[in-house]
Amino acid sequence: MHAAQEPERGRRPAGAEAREAYLALVERIASSEARDGAAAREELGALPAELLRWLTDRRLLDAGGERLRPPERALRHIVMEHRRRLHETVAELGRDAQAMEDVLSLLTAPRLDAREAVETEYFTDRERTRERLQELDALSREEFLAMRNSFPDARVLEASLAGDLRMAADGIRMRVLTSQQALRAQAAARYLDALADAGAEVRVAATVPLHMNIVDRAVVVVGSGPGPQGEGGDVILHSTPVAQCFVRVFTHAWDLARPHAERRAGRGSAGCGLSAQEREVLTLMATGAKDETIARRLACSDRTLRRLMNQIMEKLGASSRFEAGVTAARLGLVN
Repeated sequence: MHAAQEPERGRRPAGAEAREAYLALVERIASSEARDGAAAREELGALPAELLRWLTDRRLLDAGGERLRPPERALRHIVMEHRRRLHETVAELGRDAQAMEDVLSLLTAPRLDAREAVETEYFTDRERTRERLQELDALSREEFLAMRNSFPDARVLEASLAGDLRMAADGIRMRVLTSQQALRAQAAARYLDALADAGAEVRVAATVPLHMNIVDRAVVVVGSGPGPQGEGGDVILHSTPVAQCFVRVFTHAWDLARPHAERRAGRGSAGCGLSAQEREVLTLMATGAKDETIARRLACSDRTLRRLMNQIMEKLGASSRFEAGVTAARLGLVN
């Protein structure tokens, strides 16, 4: 290579010099009659280290340093390498993000070796508990969770419904998990329907493990007595770590439950389509009368009675006689 075409040894070639040297090198190799690559290796071997590094950095020289690449192939190599690095960077960022989430969860998790004074209230009078609950409900700002295996009488439910509806109107997320047994009470069914209509989420499970309320994941009210509603004693715990433990119990049971009274087409006004005879059948069913007794009371055959029951289930959107009875109670069709 001529001195004018070769950068001085010991210094990094400027871009213009390197490009001119590359083009001159390509031209000489292309004009060579050698077909075994010997001419290319000889030319490359005579290049200074700085120029070889410039060519290698731009992928204009193959990995072995024995052959020049055309610019389009060098560009393809650069793009492929950048694509690979981008994928690696995305994967690494994902791992870092997961690590951050894991560490943050440890910062908010209850520490088993830490001691915390938990403010506790205990009531043996259920009326006093309800008064205290009204005070806590008024302080609720974000979320209200409730578990119920049974409900109090209609008078108590009506008194508490107004406050519950105010909470829903204030944008507080309300979730109520109840048992199938509790839904058999007409007052309870109406109460839950009113909450659902106001935007509360209601789900039903075969049974629920506790009778409790959780306010803003910071305060827990648990019935600790022997009765289904914890009659005989109520404990109120003011502790976020403790409340988080009860939230996990609630969430587990909630995820296994089904939505309450999934309304099918026309179900909300199903009662309006029932005939007087069908209403009488529902009333007799609610008293626990057997099919023979109902048929005798209506002076109809067993076949006619079965047809009537099928019509009732269809109008109520029920898949079984039991579900028809629950729906009838919810709609106030039976006493």
